Amino acid sequence: MSLLKLRIVPDPILREKAKKVRAVDKFILELVENMLETMPHENGVGLAANQVGTLNKVAVIQTPEMEKALVLINPVVLERLGERHVEEGCLSIPGYRGELIRSQAVKVRAQDALGKRYTIKADGLLAQALEHETDHLEGTLYIDHLESRDKLYKVDNDPTDIEE
Repeated sequence: MSLLKLRIVPDPILREKAKKVRAVDKFILELVENMLETMPHENGVGLAANQVGTLNKVAVIQTPEMEKALVLINPVVLERLGERHVEEGCLSIPGYRGELIRSQAVKVRAQDALGKRYTIKADGLLAQALEHETDHLEGTLYIDHLESRDKLYKVDNDPTDIEE
């Protein structure tokens, strides 16, 4: 396993749509493994493949409440319920956080590292992370959801902070 280099705004790959994974092959398995190592090293709760320089529809998530990380290959948001105001950060936009509206709950379909399809329903932080990471795979950043620029603010990057 190896740590992957994070792509930081304004890297153009962050604005590109990821491509559907046709087969869970050795490359994808290594990518997942390396993303799972990189995410906690960077104090993140989620990481999308384009954040580490590859345009495959792959993301990983592990919120503080989760014992095991969630691997999402070809994730699709099927349903969004309700709204809630949240504060959000991003490993690809260090030193900033923003206030935006995310769904209260989501339903997402994806494949795991074995290629098996599954559906997950989530609320709270996990729902927020699912939306955040699926947005990344569409070339969308959380700053695109801000109601106004004054909802984005600079913060000190504390290495113990958790960012999505």
